Amino acid sequence: MANYYVNNRAQQNGDHEVHVDGCSYMPSDKKYLGSFLSCQPAVAEAKKTYRQSNGCYWCCRDCHTS
Repeated sequence: MANYYVNNRAQQNGDHEVHVDGCSYMPSDKKYLGSFLSCQPAVAEAKKTYRQSNGCYWCCRDCHTS
């Protein structure tokens, strides 16, 4: 299990990126999503707050969409 966070600030394309604890691109302005086995449930949790959420390219590549 890993701890996941969502960036409270959207990227230029409107996405709110989901990060796993320890990511070098972890934002300072973030919301804790919870502890999950993979990024898929973390992104689903993020979408409850930010409809346009996406996995970080670097730490949640399986959930990153272009």
